[in-house]
Amino acid sequence: MTQLVAQHLASPSSSVIADAGTLPHDSIRRSILADASQLVRPRIAMMVLVTVFAAMWLTSGSRELNWFSVVGVLFGTAVVAASSSVANQILERDTDRLMARTALRPLAAGRLSNRSAWVLVAVGFIGGSGCVWLAGNLQAAFAAMLTWILYVGVYTPLKKITPLNTAVGAVAGALPIAIGWLAVDGPQQLLAGDIAASLAVAALGTVLYLWQFPHFMAIAWLYRKQYGLANLKMLTVTDPSGLRAAGQSLAAALAMIPVSLAMAIPSGSIRMFLTAALASTVYVLVSVNFAFRRDDRSARILLFTSLGVLLILMTSAVAFSAPKILTGSYL
Repeated sequence: MTQLVAQHLASPSSSVIADAGTLPHDSIRRSILADASQLVRPRIAMMVLVTVFAAMWLTSGSRELNWFSVVGVLFGTAVVAASSSVANQILERDTDRLMARTALRPLAAGRLSNRSAWVLVAVGFIGGSGCVWLAGNLQAAFAAMLTWILYVGVYTPLKKITPLNTAVGAVAGALPIAIGWLAVDGPQQLLAGDIAASLAVAALGTVLYLWQFPHFMAIAWLYRKQYGLANLKMLTVTDPSGLRAAGQSLAAALAMIPVSLAMAIPSGSIRMFLTAALASTVYVLVSVNFAFRRDDRSARILLFTSLGVLLILMTSAVAFSAPKILTGSYL
């Protein structure tokens, strides 16, 4: 439908007016909003913003945050993330057409031209990076650009080459932690001898990296047939038994236990320690379930549990390692 709207704008003829008259404005608006949502993938962008904010919050320590800077960095990061999503869909438009879950995306379905999409990518990349620079600093902007390059320029093409694409993609998924840390002068704090905040951020970044393996292996299992039709080298395609995918999921979940517990060390928070222990243990249990069963039901349980675990860990990291400016002391 958005393609029809674009044709209307490009060719203002009497037939266009007639066609436009037959289309309810609400339907057109909903279709455009749906296409925009598919392009920028707001749920992924929201996860990125939560990680950036968590890193800024933890790094700030007892110093008061500049909320203008926080909002600016988050906005710029969101724009860069949207740009990377559009670029990813440009590069994958042919493979997207081969999979039911992605065939109706605007670029794959032909509702948006490559030229228009590249304009959006360029504006988002330059504008978003510039916003991170102005609101934060140049180092944070470089981290945002590096995340974009790694996701679009390395991870995306690797999906057609090797199952190692997940490991590379997980780096891109964890790098937003560095954006937040750099934006509030984390390196300067570290050099000044304040290692507690940097340790908390490093633990959080490592948790985020490891968390992605069970999460994406569950997705790869559920859509393994579609990935196979698109000739994408996901681990569940190269190893249809699912043993290697299950092994990676379980190994990453197990590694998350000590790393997530380390998140409690800088603040000394018992609540952070107990929450991390519970969440990471549950993640291990559902990963074990997937490893033994390797069916769609266990994969869905792992997928939905992964989202809950991430939400709990991120919320706990912020709440239980909160700056003194709001709590009066570390919880």
